[in-house]
Amino acid sequence: MGTSLASREDLEALEASWLAAYACHAVHSRGRVYPETPSENRSCFQRDRDRIIHSRAFRRLKHKTQVFVSVEGDHYRTRLTHTLEVVHISRHLARLLRLNEDLCECIALAHDLGHPPFGHAGETVLALKMKDHGGFEHNLQSKRIIETLEKRSPLYPGLNLSFEVRHGLLKHGGGRSDHPQAEAEPRVPLESQLVDLSDEIAYTNHDMDDGLRAGLLDLGALAQLTLWKQSTTVVRAEYQTIDTATQVHLTISHMIGVLVRDAAAATLKNIQCCGIQTGHDVYKAPTLAVFSESLAPLFLECKHFLKKNFYQHPRVQEPNQEKQKILATLFDAYIRKRPDAIDANTDCYRAVCDYISGMTDTFAEKCFDKLTND
Repeated sequence: MGTSLASREDLEALEASWLAAYACHAVHSRGRVYPETPSENRSCFQRDRDRIIHSRAFRRLKHKTQVFVSVEGDHYRTRLTHTLEVVHISRHLARLLRLNEDLCECIALAHDLGHPPFGHAGETVLALKMKDHGGFEHNLQSKRIIETLEKRSPLYPGLNLSFEVRHGLLKHGGGRSDHPQAEAEPRVPLESQLVDLSDEIAYTNHDMDDGLRAGLLDLGALAQLTLWKQSTTVVRAEYQTIDTATQVHLTISHMIGVLVRDAAAATLKNIQCCGIQTGHDVYKAPTLAVFSESLAPLFLECKHFLKKNFYQHPRVQEPNQEKQKILATLFDAYIRKRPDAIDANTDCYRAVCDYISGMTDTFAEKCFDKLTND
C-alpha cells in the first residue's frame, strides 16, 4: 500500500502500464498553446476536465435544449444530461479498448458547449445570420469557447486546454473539410472517434425514451425496429411480469449495452485488421471506431425512424419555429444596437453571434420579452 499521495508521474506510469500503445498517453501530449507548470497530482487531461467542468459554458448546458424547447416535466434530457450520458458511454468504450478515459471525458464534456439556445433550431438561425460573416457551426463554436471566450486567467485567453482536446473538438462530428483548421491536421485519435460514436448511441436511445415519455412515439411503432424488438424480447424473457415503464427502461438499457459491445468489438477488429501499433498509425488509417456491418444498418434504421417520427413531429417543429423567431429578432436588434454585454473589440456580427449562442433558453426568452415589451 502506498504511503503518499499519487503524483502526476504515478498517474502517467499507471497509464503506461494499462493503455494500449496506440492510445493517447498524457505524458506524450503535444501540450498547451500557453506553457504552464504541470499539475503535481493530475495528468494534463485530468486538469483539462476540471477546467471544463468549472467553466460558465458548461454550467449553462443545464438550461439548453436537447430536443424539446418547451415542455412540462423534469425528466426530459437537457444538453447537460445528454453530455453526461455521452461521457458515461465514451469512458466505458475507452476502458474496454484500453484507450484514454480522461481524454474521452474531456472531449465529451466539451463537445456541445457551442450549442446555442433551442438546440438545432437555434443553430439554423445563427448559421443563416452568419452566412456572409464567417458562418456558425456548434462544433467550431465549442472550440472558440474554450480557446477564446472563457476567461480563466490574465495570462491567456480561454481555458488553455491540451492540444488533443482542442483538436478532438474541432474534428467532433466528422470534422469540416471546408474549414482550413480542419485540414491543417491529420485524422483524430481513437478517443475522439469514440466520443462521436458515443454521442450517436446516447442521443438515439435517449430520444426514443423522451419521445415515448412525451407521447410522440408509441411502443407499437418502435416494435417494428429490429434492435428494439430484439431487446424487448430479451427483457420479457427475463422478467415475466413487468410494468410498461420499467420494460421501456430495461429495453433501452439493453440496446445501449448491445451497441457498446458491438462498437468495441468492431473497433478492435479494425485495429487488428489495419495493423495499428501506434498513435501515428491511427492518424493514417480510415475511421476505426464503427459498428459492425451487421449492426450498422439496424442502428441506421433507428435513426431514420426518429427523424421521421420524432424530430419532424409537429409538437417538436412548431415550438422550434417560434423559438427561431426569438433568436432572429434578438440578432437583428443587437446588430442595430449592441447591448453592453457584447465585446466592443470584436467584429459586430461575431460578437452578437457569440453573445446569443452563449445564452440559455430561459435567458434568450427573457431578453426577447424585455426587447419587445420596452
